[in-house]
Amino acid sequence: MTSTEPVDLPLTRQCPYAPPPEHLKLREQAPVSRVRLPSGMVVWALTRHEDIRGMLADPRFSSDRNHPGFPAPTHEPIPVSLSLLGMDPPEHGPARREVMGEFTLKRVTALRPRIQQIVDERIDALLAGPRPVDLVQALSLPVPSLVTCELLGVPYADHDYFQTRSAVLLSRTVSVQQIQQALQELLAYLDRLITAKEQDPTDDLLGRQIRKQQQKGAVDHQALVSLAFLLLVAGHETTANMISLGVMALIDHPEVLAAIRQDPGRTPGAVEEMLRCFTIAELGTSRVAVEDVEIGGVLIRAGEGVLGLSNTANRDPAVFTDPDTFDIDRGGRHHLAFGYGPHQCLGQNLARLELQIVLDTLFRRIPDLRCAVPVEELPFKNDVDIYGLHELPVTW
Repeated sequence: MTSTEPVDLPLTRQCPYAPPPEHLKLREQAPVSRVRLPSGMVVWALTRHEDIRGMLADPRFSSDRNHPGFPAPTHEPIPVSLSLLGMDPPEHGPARREVMGEFTLKRVTALRPRIQQIVDERIDALLAGPRPVDLVQALSLPVPSLVTCELLGVPYADHDYFQTRSAVLLSRTVSVQQIQQALQELLAYLDRLITAKEQDPTDDLLGRQIRKQQQKGAVDHQALVSLAFLLLVAGHETTANMISLGVMALIDHPEVLAAIRQDPGRTPGAVEEMLRCFTIAELGTSRVAVEDVEIGGVLIRAGEGVLGLSNTANRDPAVFTDPDTFDIDRGGRHHLAFGYGPHQCLGQNLARLELQIVLDTLFRRIPDLRCAVPVEELPFKNDVDIYGLHELPVTW
């Protein structure tokens, strides 16, 4: 069954633990549907786990954000190369392989002592300060920002500069002109950073990429700027929001918190369940068809945009038993929180490790941590493309 007239698709969640009810209704009544986004653009929406996975693995769907048919939820596409994020075959595979070695499980695991040190230092500062405290500013943002800055070789003293501009880029309420200005300023900053590293390659991800390219004979300066842009913005915004939501979820589910405090071996399962339940970057699974393709018995024509509603797919009862229950023993690593297929998130091992260390350390050191306001009064990010919390006031 499909809808004949486009359905106006809201992007605002009424409950932090669930997709918008209109999305769930589509999955049950018209899983492949024409929808109208707040921008006015009409695209296809996929809501089933199987259909979205199939689309993400199909080379007949493009990741090119500058294609006129690519879904634009709330504003016109920004005319900028986003490196790996917007790249298609045959360029995508080799470019991804160049940087994949930086995010292997072995390499990420070697970062554990430094991540632990960063988390402990931030909690030391939190404990020494006044109460209540905004956990977003005190812990959720600084931890992944510090990790990302060290990984890329970006001075942490500049973190306010790129955080404020990346916040503008992800906002659904600012003008295209504001987005363009923030983008130009951030790219100019990264251009200067890459230029300096080309003169003196440092022992960090960007420096190692430069040395590899120099050994091959030429450095692709613009590609490195685009790569730095993608990793810098994605590396701290997504993990920061998951830290805040994960802490909120554990405070709001004391039985789950008690279970992982008794057995920290269950924390990885809790992290997977948080990733599944919140699916904070669900619009990252959008594509545009470059050929006619049939999905779920529906013909999607070349040039038409497709929106993969992965938050809804991660509640698909055909895949997840009792999907609305927060079950840390589910073992559901086949969720779509990190996407699927060739563009599956490069930094997922690092994100998982940061979340595990933060959650275990925070509740070990502050066992009576609690929200300073009721959960229903928390300011959720319904105005931003990556879901999360603007603030999380806590006390103990």
